[in-house]
Amino acid sequence: MPDLSRSPCVIVVDDDEDIRDLIVGQLAQEQYEMLAAGSLSELHAAMAARTIDLIVLDLNLPDGDGLSLCRELRAQGKATQIIMVTARGSAIDRVLGLELGADDYLTKPFEPRELLVRIRNLLRRSRGEEMAQQKTARIARFGPWRLDLFQRRLIASDDRLVMLSSAEFRLLSRFIEEPNIVLSREELVPERRATAAFDRSIDLQVSRLRQKLGEGSGGGLILTVRGEGYVLASTVTYE
Repeated sequence: MPDLSRSPCVIVVDDDEDIRDLIVGQLAQEQYEMLAAGSLSELHAAMAARTIDLIVLDLNLPDGDGLSLCRELRAQGKATQIIMVTARGSAIDRVLGLELGADDYLTKPFEPRELLVRIRNLLRRSRGEEMAQQKTARIARFGPWRLDLFQRRLIASDDRLVMLSSAEFRLLSRFIEEPNIVLSREELVPERRATAAFDRSIDLQVSRLRQKLGEGSGGGLILTVRGEGYVLASTVTYE
């Protein structure tokens, strides 16, 4: 299941460098991770190296056709969002692209703000679907650990089971909900928000959780941010 804790990655695939630079420049302000490719081979290399959430795909490329690529990705079961961008304007091209699995279609010349709105909408829809999957997931993976969300227990990489108290499970679940974000004591235990800032028992709970994760206080997955709180320094995926 996709990792919801990272910024969406968008790649612009067009053999026209000026158009690539224009689109990347527009989207760079949107907190997306931006990549660019001038050919299908560069796109394949990028997809082999990391997860791509959305492709802005030109149909006419020097080493192949965007329609064929779209068909190939869907045949492989890849759910990457695809917006086709092309100088072709016929209804047949639009219909064919959508039938082959494109999620949206724009004809050059286009207004960059329109492309941005379409990208936002597709990524929002995709993220909503992923969050719905997350709610029904049984396992959360982080670092070398799996957390069984149904039976409330930790599973090590060697399948060893580590039982958690109710308080430890709630605390770890809170970290997993917002990985790589510093959480204050008030945010970790919202039910005790009024006294959390002065409640040192929370520090003790974190310490016990670290012990079960096999960590000391100076490193590992749960880090202390002095004067602010704690952070789970790991990506989280669900299955």
